[in-house]
Amino acid sequence: MKKVDPPLCLANAFMERELENVDVFEFPEGTRTAADAANAIGCDISDIGKSLVFMTEASRPILIIMNGADQVDLDKVAALLRLSVRKADAAEVREHTGYAIGGVPPFGHAKPVETLIDKKLLAKKSIWLAAGTPKTVFELKTSDLKRVTGIETGVNIAV
Repeated sequence: MKKVDPPLCLANAFMERELENVDVFEFPEGTRTAADAANAIGCDISDIGKSLVFMTEASRPILIIMNGADQVDLDKVAALLRLSVRKADAAEVREHTGYAIGGVPPFGHAKPVETLIDKKLLAKKSIWLAAGTPKTVFELKTSDLKRVTGIETGVNIAV
């Protein structure tokens, strides 16, 4: 593990959101999946916040920040949005967020992306999140995640 600079877009997002003191760490073994990240960091998989991109039937991207131990229930998301949803493909993820799958941070995206956060994740004191590459992560207090996303209450969207 070593401390590294985040990608410029994410570094700017940290500054804009007054998160200048957030450290980004790189793990050579990779943090592409929640399990990979938990193993590299040495934390429980539920302490990982995975950022997953979905597309609605209206071609609207939806970012879901999910507890690393759980899976998204697409039926619950569809009912919540009143639209059918599907997992975004790699090109859609990059187009809307500016990042590759496995490295999508919770904010600092190329385009505005509507965000939902799972309720269980917000019950944690702090979580680890992707920092722009499949090898980098940062730790963030959930109170800061709530502040910067404007999402105070999570939704129950786990299987």
